[in-house]
Amino acid sequence: MRLAKYLAHAGAASRRAAEDLVRAGRVTLDGEVVRDPARDVDEGSGVALDGVALAGPEARVVYAVNKPEGVVSTASDPGGRPTVLGLVAGESRRLYPVGRLDADTTGLLLLTNDGELAHRLTHPSFEVPRTYRARVARPPVGEAALRALRRGVELEDGPTAPAEARRLAPDVLELTIHEGRKRQVRRMCDAVGHPVRSLARVRFGPLELGDLAPGAHRRLTGAEVERLRRATASRA
Repeated sequence: MRLAKYLAHAGAASRRAAEDLVRAGRVTLDGEVVRDPARDVDEGSGVALDGVALAGPEARVVYAVNKPEGVVSTASDPGGRPTVLGLVAGESRRLYPVGRLDADTTGLLLLTNDGELAHRLTHPSFEVPRTYRARVARPPVGEAALRALRRGVELEDGPTAPAEARRLAPDVLELTIHEGRKRQVRRMCDAVGHPVRSLARVRFGPLELGDLAPGAHRRLTGAEVERLRRATASRA
């Protein structure tokens, strides 16, 4: 197994973050620093991170959480704000978010120790769709705004890919996107003249938020995890 993948499966970091750890010289094999994330290793290679030996790949888990407003999508926060990891009480494994939601955005977020799955679900090349519901200002949302969102809109960092867009109420939009730019849905709505008042993610790939209460979490079943894996298979 390649070193970066081994680190990800051991729960040390996501695959992309694991590659950075290796290149930074923080990983050793039998006490010797290595900087090649593609180096072949196994459980007998003596892999250590910052001098601490890593056991072999741990059992992989995926949780769905309904992130409330004000909770940040990071493992820790310098400002002392609550984090999504605090929503999964009693879990001793090192988890990390699959993508992020802004502090003021609510809804479905995945937490896992499976770095490979996290990479495939969030990397743009796999085009895993995410669906959001936005309550917007200046209703009603007209057909011109919907057409613009479906074509893709021009943002300061370039045009967006076409989105699936539909109006659920005069002031409620549902948008499905395949990209993951910072505050993308909010910026898209701004661009068509309807600033977001509140925003929630209701679907990630094949997984729906459903009736999971704000602040609650649940561990995904094996079948649900397999559906997430299949969502990336066609782009492998």
